[in-house]
Amino acid sequence: MTTEPTGPARPDGTGTAPRAASRSWLRDHSELGVCVLLFALGLLVLTDALTMSVDIAQRGPVGPRTVPFVIGGLFLLIAVLLAVDVLRGGRGEAEGGEDVDLDAPADRRTVLLLTGVFLAAAALIGPLGFPISGALLFWGSAYVLGSRHHGRDPLIAAGLSLFTYFVFDNLLGVPLPGGPLMGVL
Repeated sequence: MTTEPTGPARPDGTGTAPRAASRSWLRDHSELGVCVLLFALGLLVLTDALTMSVDIAQRGPVGPRTVPFVIGGLFLLIAVLLAVDVLRGGRGEAEGGEDVDLDAPADRRTVLLLTGVFLAAAALIGPLGFPISGALLFWGSAYVLGSRHHGRDPLIAAGLSLFTYFVFDNLLGVPLPGGPLMGVL
């Protein structure tokens, strides 16, 4: 049976100084974790775009791979630029917005309702198709975030969903499920 020391490693306290210094350095450069996350996300997006099977002659030079390549490249660029800034001593400032109460607790109800709306849209995209589930996603998100215009919000949500469907399906060549509206659209 081994026991771990609970106090300083040495009676004079010299064993804790390097550990405290490394913790302090990591705490001062905690934004590097965001850099690592952005870099990994960029690599994931680029790898996924490279493995995507697309007939480039059928869709032209701008196809389904274009957006993932641009986004993945931007993730890598932002990760490198942020890492350089952090290592040069740059630090993010705490938000001091005019209408943001930094001492108020998080609004968990809104976060949970938004999560429910996103999960419902993901579950409904198969049977209802993207135009309907996307409209429900946009409308539900606006409602959860406080918009109460019952005539305007559904129309904007439907228009935004149809616009997104046409851009992805017709211009970018990313087939989205049309659902019951497939014959109409």
